[in-house]
Amino acid sequence: MGKDKRSRLQIWSANLKRLYMWHFKNKKLGLVLVTEFPKSGGTWFCQMLEQATGIPFPRNVSPNFEEAIMHGHNIYHKNYGKVICILRDGRDIMVSAYFHFLFENDRNPSFSVKNYRSKMPFDDYENVEKNMPEFIKYMFNGYAAKWNHSSWSQVVNASVDNSNVCIVKYEELLSDAPSAMDRAIRFVGKTPVSREKLQAVVDDFSFKKLTKRKPGDENKKSFLRKGIAGDWKNYFNQESIDLFKKLAGAELIKAGYEKNMDWK
Repeated sequence: MGKDKRSRLQIWSANLKRLYMWHFKNKKLGLVLVTEFPKSGGTWFCQMLEQATGIPFPRNVSPNFEEAIMHGHNIYHKNYGKVICILRDGRDIMVSAYFHFLFENDRNPSFSVKNYRSKMPFDDYENVEKNMPEFIKYMFNGYAAKWNHSSWSQVVNASVDNSNVCIVKYEELLSDAPSAMDRAIRFVGKTPVSREKLQAVVDDFSFKKLTKRKPGDENKKSFLRKGIAGDWKNYFNQESIDLFKKLAGAELIKAGYEKNMDWK
């Protein structure tokens, strides 16, 4: 099966998952619902959760009517019950999404890249710093306006301080994934897993083991491009900083990524 056809089937499957999550939710089938804004580390988390708990994670395939880990990019809705939300610094997401959407990799085929590039016809896609302000505008407007999409700000506002949502930060997964996973497992009412087993799972899914690269060693052709936090500092110019403050400065503070608007 070609990459383009496979990707279309994945999109169809993702839409089916959304309907499945909406109608059957976690109380009826024991589903573990994991949501994120794209490029926040949700797939990585779900893979580790599957290995730790033994609960199936039907990645990019149609779900069955059984207990499962269901992953999506849905904004929280009360119909879902308890949800795990993987949250990441929105500035890092902008950089990660730029490379994912505008460059072909092992999870993003050519037809998808052509589609996104048609929306953002930059002269030189390698000039990330120059292009980043326009990309940020697109992610908060054109992308967020699509059916069943949302902005990073909307995800933060729907999830932070929500008693039905367990926030797991991407940055926590980098620094102490076993503790973050233990908290999430207990939150959704699943059987706790020993610290030793959780650590073994985290080791199995480390960036270095999965990619044969150290965190920070970049491969633009890989879905797992860099595996670090704070990469936005390498690509944000003053225009990007001012724009992100305008669009999501309050949410950066609400999510705990900044204390005030003085960051630069």
